[in-house]
Amino acid sequence: MSQPLPPIAARRPVTSEHHGHVRVDDYDWLREKESPEVVAHLEAENAYAQARTAHLADLRETIFEEIKARTRQTDLSVPSRLRDHWYYGRSFEGREYGASCRVPVSGPDDWTPPQPAEDASPDEPALPGEEVLLDLDRLAEGHDFFSLGGSSISPDSTLLAYATDVVGDERYTIRVKDLTTGDLLEDEIVGALGGATWDRSGSDLFYTTVDESWRADKIWRHRLGTQQADDELVLHETDGRFWVGVGRTRTDRFIMVASGSKTTSEYHVLDADAPELGLRCFAPRQEGLEYSLEHAVIAGEDRFLVMHNGAGADFELGVTPPRPTPRDAWTPLIAHDPAVRLEDVDAFAGHLVVHQRSQGLTQLRILELGDAAGGEGVVDDYLVEFDEPVYTVGSGANPRFDQPTVRLGYTSMAIPSSVYDYDVRSRELSLLKRAPVLGGYDAADYEEHRLWAPSTDGASVPVSVVCRRDARAAGQPLPLHLYAYGAYEMSMDPSFSIARLSLLDRGVAFAIAHVRGGGEMGRHWYDDGKLAHKQHTFDDFVAAARHLVTEGWTTHDRIVGEGASAGGLLAGAVANQAPDDFAGIVAGVPFVDPLTSMLDSSLPLTVTEYDEWGNPEADPEAYATIAAYAPYDNVAPRRYPAILAETSFHDTRVLYVEPAKWVARLREVVESPDVIMKIEMSAGHGGVSGRYQAWKDRAFTLAWVLDVLGLGPETASSV
Repeated sequence: MSQPLPPIAARRPVTSEHHGHVRVDDYDWLREKESPEVVAHLEAENAYAQARTAHLADLRETIFEEIKARTRQTDLSVPSRLRDHWYYGRSFEGREYGASCRVPVSGPDDWTPPQPAEDASPDEPALPGEEVLLDLDRLAEGHDFFSLGGSSISPDSTLLAYATDVVGDERYTIRVKDLTTGDLLEDEIVGALGGATWDRSGSDLFYTTVDESWRADKIWRHRLGTQQADDELVLHETDGRFWVGVGRTRTDRFIMVASGSKTTSEYHVLDADAPELGLRCFAPRQEGLEYSLEHAVIAGEDRFLVMHNGAGADFELGVTPPRPTPRDAWTPLIAHDPAVRLEDVDAFAGHLVVHQRSQGLTQLRILELGDAAGGEGVVDDYLVEFDEPVYTVGSGANPRFDQPTVRLGYTSMAIPSSVYDYDVRSRELSLLKRAPVLGGYDAADYEEHRLWAPSTDGASVPVSVVCRRDARAAGQPLPLHLYAYGAYEMSMDPSFSIARLSLLDRGVAFAIAHVRGGGEMGRHWYDDGKLAHKQHTFDDFVAAARHLVTEGWTTHDRIVGEGASAGGLLAGAVANQAPDDFAGIVAGVPFVDPLTSMLDSSLPLTVTEYDEWGNPEADPEAYATIAAYAPYDNVAPRRYPAILAETSFHDTRVLYVEPAKWVARLREVVESPDVIMKIEMSAGHGGVSGRYQAWKDRAFTLAWVLDVLGLGPETASSV
């Protein structure tokens, strides 16, 4: 049977000139989303992808069944207490989305989560007195896509505000459900970003909307029983580099409205105890000063906790009175330490929980507080300790200010997601639940390692690796799947994946390269991987691949690299820069045409991204930097690894046109490229909705990875 022929996009040159550089874009016409010709081309790409991977159909189905068989499909989360109820989620075999539920607490001192019946059928309560708040499968009926953007219980626990998106473009509709009657109120808020925040009285909702470039720029206040057209504009952020958000403190006293760019922060505060003061600015923005606010009670006095970088790049925790306070009056509570990156703080009645990282690992730090007015503030300061050398820990659901325990989540690449309660008074750590992995999974069958790869400029790049012990015991190089992200100071910390077992159990090793641009090693790690230093991100990924070969883990012809979104930029860049180091590249919703996007300030997110990538329209050096690594602009007639590009039609973060153009140029320039593009026509940036669809989507990718690694079925008879 003959090879299927790929769709070839017509070349329709569009010429532009910037800073003396003439740029020709042959495929810009593919951005015309409403064009029947464009839709037909994308559908042809999908047809080609299906034809080119038809030989993997059985393997895809096998992997999907493996994921399904290993997952407890009828399950529920550990209940979390908010005021007078325990809240939890349920999932059911055969259903995509599940339900959110609650039951009353037994008394004011009830802090032990109830143990629901994990095998309860959809028609049975998992706990006595169970109340179903949202049946997500019912809400999703009739829609190809469904996403719950956020839900929030009113302070008196009688109303539920929730947001849904049925397109994938992250424009949500907010509705309010009366939990005493089960009826929806007439209130409907459209075009919101995510969910809503209640005021303390439960009569008003605060929510966020976006401008035409998809920048969150306005905070609104909605009074229940009124029309959206009558909503009060609380704050309008007019600086195109800044976005806004809103939330309520755990104490319920303050509404916090945050404005932030990549480098600068500003908070406005509404005090429910003094509403006549209105919305007040805590500290006016200063270029380069980032801070966040939390309300605490220390030694009987109300205080604001200020996490800020005014004393150093890795942040300091300061304390102030709960009112507008200038930077020079922020008293240090935890002084800046260049070896410890402070990331966040949660305040409770008797303790603070600080989220931090050191040497590439996450940590939870407890500050116990004195309880006497006018007495000593912090009476003890220590870390919650764990034994494993490589892990990820973070706070879980902790909604109550007066709770004596800290709910936390823990995982590694071999240990499934685990939920603990840490009792601050007794310092006991109690395992409440470890995500079940069916079929006899044993973490002892797998081994995890932390390697350090030398990059081109001498930096040591942490690399986390997991594989089966018996595969490694053979002493031979393994096929390997290498993942990275590398942007926005987002850390790709080690975590468990049931789907990944379908690789590991076939003898494939999996590794995460913690490249610069992420935040794993502190703020400098981020700064060294953005703007003019962006090339470090790509160098680090290639260095990780080469180190894994040097150390005998794998060989270059048995490595598949993967990155998504900004990590897709990394994937595209290394395909150009180091094609011989990889057998294959997976680029998910990839930002592969950054020059075009960053030159167009009308596109979603462009202006807010200037501090991450640079402004090539105004700055010749930024133009030259981006042009030097942009995957679309640097496709050249050389050997390329096999490439799988995955995208979504309704993606508002990275437009589908970027991978569509990139694939078209690869087909034009590269002789006989092994390139396919799969596009979800009813999804957004996060891909398909529904867990079964998501499993099938991942099975498609993993089957392709295995095939490229030489572990797929024979291909000769399939083409």
